[in-house]
Amino acid sequence: MLWEETFGARLEEFLRPEQFIFHASMNEHTTFKIGGAADVLIFPSSAEDISKIFKLVDEFKLPCVVLGNGSNVLVRDKGIRGVVVKFTEKFFGGMRCEGQRLTACAGAKLKDVSCFAAENGLTGMEFAVGIPGSIGGAIFMNAGAYDGEMKNTVASVKAVTRGGELVEFSGASLDLGYRHSIFQENGCAICEVELILQRGNVEDIKRKMDDFTVRRESKQPLDLPSAGSTFKRPKGHFAGTLIDKAGLKGLRVGGAMVSEKHAGFVVNTGGATARDVLTLIDEVKRRVCEVHGVTLTPEVRIIGEE
Repeated sequence: MLWEETFGARLEEFLRPEQFIFHASMNEHTTFKIGGAADVLIFPSSAEDISKIFKLVDEFKLPCVVLGNGSNVLVRDKGIRGVVVKFTEKFFGGMRCEGQRLTACAGAKLKDVSCFAAENGLTGMEFAVGIPGSIGGAIFMNAGAYDGEMKNTVASVKAVTRGGELVEFSGASLDLGYRHSIFQENGCAICEVELILQRGNVEDIKRKMDDFTVRRESKQPLDLPSAGSTFKRPKGHFAGTLIDKAGLKGLRVGGAMVSEKHAGFVVNTGGATARDVLTLIDEVKRRVCEVHGVTLTPEVRIIGEE
């Protein structure tokens, strides 16, 4: 297509060849290992890159999706039209620590941020050691586990608006709630996160992280691709418990299955399509509502064309 040739030539003006891929299969770039191709997948390495990408996207009138590690995402089978901007640890994963302030670029993985904090004798990020996402995605979703959530640690966020402007948000202005942040509405791309943590004993911090890791490995289906917890926690309930009590562990549609280890996870047993997953989600919702009178809402972000 003509726009792709012209768009690619413009990208070459400020990006290295390895920073963008045309017709990129998204099953290679999400933890679910599912999804059709994106027209173009771009890996920025700086806020300046993001600004230029957004301005180019606007000039070409293209749709644009921003992703972190792709760990809480289901890409539909026909893929994603336009541009996908994806933050990775390779191109956008730097971290630094000054006193009790830890700053991480958006593509840094949560596990690495948690370990970096521990190495510097800082406590407050232990909960994140087992969450398979990036720090940018964690702010976007206000990720949390066990005794913590991002809301408790974030001091400020630098982001780029869709108009290409670099802006800074205070932690208090992020509207962080259960799996929610202001970035779900304003379209900005998170590029840097500053955390304020507390001083702690390194051995105690690592012991807590080890405990969380053991608990996660014993309870969650880490041996199969998934997008993490499939459903949000209904008020007064746990989604996995409701699904389990409805007798749905092991329920399958094609290659998609309700995990036999933890009913809150839909897993890809091999060759699952997005349609398999969505059909299974609908069936789980129907049966849980029928048995318990509770309506489940997907936590996984569903994007792309059907």
